[in-house]
Amino acid sequence: MKSFFYAELEGIQAEMRKDPNIFMFFEYQIPVAAAPGKPIINLEKEFGRLRVNHAGLDEIWYIGAAMGAGMTGQRAIGHIPSMTPLVPFELIAWHAGRLRHMTGGQATFPVLLIIQESNMAPGSAGQHSCYGEEKYYAGTPGIKVVVPSTPYDAKGLAIAALRDPDPVVYIETRGMPTIGEDAPDEAYEVPIGKAKIISEGKDITLVGFGLIMEQMYKALDKMKSEGISAEVIDLRTINPLDDETVMNSVKKTGKLLCAESGYYSLGVMAEVVARTAEALPGTKIKRIAFPDSPPPGSPEMMNWMKVDAGKIYNAAKKLL
Repeated sequence: MKSFFYAELEGIQAEMRKDPNIFMFFEYQIPVAAAPGKPIINLEKEFGRLRVNHAGLDEIWYIGAAMGAGMTGQRAIGHIPSMTPLVPFELIAWHAGRLRHMTGGQATFPVLLIIQESNMAPGSAGQHSCYGEEKYYAGTPGIKVVVPSTPYDAKGLAIAALRDPDPVVYIETRGMPTIGEDAPDEAYEVPIGKAKIISEGKDITLVGFGLIMEQMYKALDKMKSEGISAEVIDLRTINPLDDETVMNSVKKTGKLLCAESGYYSLGVMAEVVARTAEALPGTKIKRIAFPDSPPPGSPEMMNWMKVDAGKIYNAAKKLL
């Protein structure tokens, strides 16, 4: 099975082969990925340094250069690693999110901005842990934000983002576990703004995205073994949110459990809860997330604080 990162690069590779004008800025390392039985993807080797540029640590330069190209209608990709997900926020929020609207939609801004976050591995401590930052980008009008959790979505959303006329922030989790569907070899799109129902059910609706979906799958298995019929939804896109899919599910189950890896207050799931409460008053609702605290250095404390399958299962049982 292809890894998340291999599938992501495969999608970018397919679009770069199709459009010789697409170029990429990739910070401090060469974008290379391998998968069992598959050819090694080395974007710099295939497309050359003029189209795949990697150099020193300068997040502002990489994202600014990609955005500058996007302002002219040129399709470009800017990729920055974890520990720096908010360094280019000012550029993205004040320019990428506004310039297309300032032209009344006449100008396109086809830029893909890949923001890598850490995977909540114990021992990274506060200065090296970064997650939950997607909420800042999702709260910025004019920017689409996708957070794939499977190899299939990683590839399909990368291709969809590169074909989109609007700026797209693509959240890439470092060392993302391989879960869900594999990515086919051919090119395809996963529609931006459309959530995916992982498992249909009638007792309770579970909603998540990104890194938390690995724990959702584990919790779902336990609930199934006990005869609990849970409907699990992977948002995939957090701006724009797919209200229709979530609301249709909650109308059926009457219970909503939201989980995310980011911080509890003012997060993406707080928005999902608010929209549900407004649209469907009387719904039984619960959300769980990382506590409002900087990430600890202690591995034991990190494991205790982050959301896992057991916490999702226990919260679901209480709602039921």
